[in-house]
Amino acid sequence: MELNLKGKKVLVTGGSKGIGKAIAEAFIKEGAHVGIVARSNTELLQAKEELGVLTYPKDLGKHDQRVQLMSEFMNDFGAIDVLVNNVGSAHGKGVLNTPSSVFGEAMELNFITAVHLSQLASKLMISKGGGVILNISSLYGKESGGLPSYNASKAALISFTKSFSSEVIKNNVRVIGIAPGAIFHPNKEWKRRLERDPDFLKKYAREKIPAGRLGKTEEIGNVAVFLASDKASWIVGSTISVDGGQSRLNY
Repeated sequence: MELNLKGKKVLVTGGSKGIGKAIAEAFIKEGAHVGIVARSNTELLQAKEELGVLTYPKDLGKHDQRVQLMSEFMNDFGAIDVLVNNVGSAHGKGVLNTPSSVFGEAMELNFITAVHLSQLASKLMISKGGGVILNISSLYGKESGGLPSYNASKAALISFTKSFSSEVIKNNVRVIGIAPGAIFHPNKEWKRRLERDPDFLKKYAREKIPAGRLGKTEEIGNVAVFLASDKASWIVGSTISVDGGQSRLNY
């Protein structure tokens, strides 16, 4: 299917590894011009070598660095057609053992970052006639299962996706989301679990996921490019679950 994304200018936050990197790669395969953001220079350099993207080392938990990012991206690309808000991290433990300040940290990185970058990008998109903002939340933003502070921040992102979409669709800016389920990539958490139990992934998939396996990062990337394309032009404000049937909800 031709998605007509060739030449589009795409910014992916948290794009140096895992789901973000797979999303960046999917856009590149469609002929888009991509910039990625992360804190780790080492991971950014590796992604640059592998994908040929422009890279931006930023701590997106900081307001001024988000402003700098958008300015630098515009200097390099001249426009922004697609913003992918993917950066995020898990914080804390259970509610009783997590200080309220940690909930604040989770909201700043996982939610406020997306809100602020969406504000900055949407104004630029409106001035050029339109664009797409894609928010990567989580299955656990729809239902319980992850860390409470993470759940809350991702639930807020899903709500924001719906409310902001209604505000800017009249300006031809589509705001949409993806809620991934369990996606395997070799991060610290998955490695820790596998070191503790080499059969952890098989057990988890058997118990939690009707499809019987964990998802692949490229499966999120494939959905991302479709949602960002005109083929998905009538999808507005929705956050699509991509989870192999893991969700217990009927939507």
